[in-house]
Amino acid sequence: MPCIKHLCKTFSRKAFLSKQSTLTSAFLLLLINMTKQLLISLPVLLVFLYLCTTTFAQSPAEAPSRHQSAGKAHAPAAQVPAQPVAQSPSEVPLVQAPPRKAPIGPTNVTKILEKAGVFSVFIRILKNTQVINQIESQLNNSNNALTIFAPTNDAFSGLKAGLLNSLSTEQKVQLLQYHLLPSFVPISSFQTISNPVRTQASDTYEYPLNITTTGSIVNISTGIVNTTISGTVYSDNQLAIYKVDRVLLPLGIFAPRAKPLAPAPAPAPGVKKPKKEESSSSSSSSSSSSLSDSPLASESVNASSGVSLTANAMASIGGAVLAAVFLWGQIEFAFV
Repeated sequence: MPCIKHLCKTFSRKAFLSKQSTLTSAFLLLLINMTKQLLISLPVLLVFLYLCTTTFAQSPAEAPSRHQSAGKAHAPAAQVPAQPVAQSPSEVPLVQAPPRKAPIGPTNVTKILEKAGVFSVFIRILKNTQVINQIESQLNNSNNALTIFAPTNDAFSGLKAGLLNSLSTEQKVQLLQYHLLPSFVPISSFQTISNPVRTQASDTYEYPLNITTTGSIVNISTGIVNTTISGTVYSDNQLAIYKVDRVLLPLGIFAPRAKPLAPAPAPAPGVKKPKKEESSSSSSSSSSSSLSDSPLASESVNASSGVSLTANAMASIGGAVLAAVFLWGQIEFAFV
């Protein structure tokens, strides 16, 4: 009996273990199947979630409520800022003036003209006549200002052959100074400048210079040459250099005029004019008195008186001789 019970227990335990192993294997198979299904369905789930998120992101915004639309309707429209009116471009100098700092020295006119590149003949004449020293001396004083009309190389080429060589050194200096104005004249001030314009050459009668404007064009006339300012070379608060296409030939050198006579001085107020008779008598008396007072007049009077005395003496001698001859003849006639 105990053996049978032991066998029964053993058999029941094996059956239990076999059932348990069967259940375990079934559970494992189930887990494996679920895992496979999960692995298969997981990409589908991820794709579904991705499509859902993109769809929500691209969904249209909510329509505004009536209150919001009414508020927006009453809100003023944004104003577009007005664009500035286009202005005419300013004339930019060929050589820019440096910013004003502590004064280092006078402006170097030679370097400015050399940098512009078309004024080599003008520079050479300035150096040969030493007018460049005068210009730099003027600019060394901050109280002085200067305006220069610089002729280009083509302007000097347009002169007659040998014209510059025929001038004396003094005339060359006057010619260069005729291109200098003793003040700073900006390009806009030529519209109100008074003519004739005074240059550094001489007076405005022998060296007149007339400057007029026609719109934005500045005309220059010397009485011989008419030209215009073709550009600004340099400009600051002390010096202005303008380019001209012709050499300014003054009348004082190439067509001199006779100076007008000075008018007679006006008579002093309150002095009456003398009458003709009084003037004639006074002139005769003054002439006689002046003649009598002069030593030549006295000598002539003495000479004339001496001549008259000699003639009277000779006449008296001649009368005496005739009287003696007559008496001698009467005496001879009495004796006969």
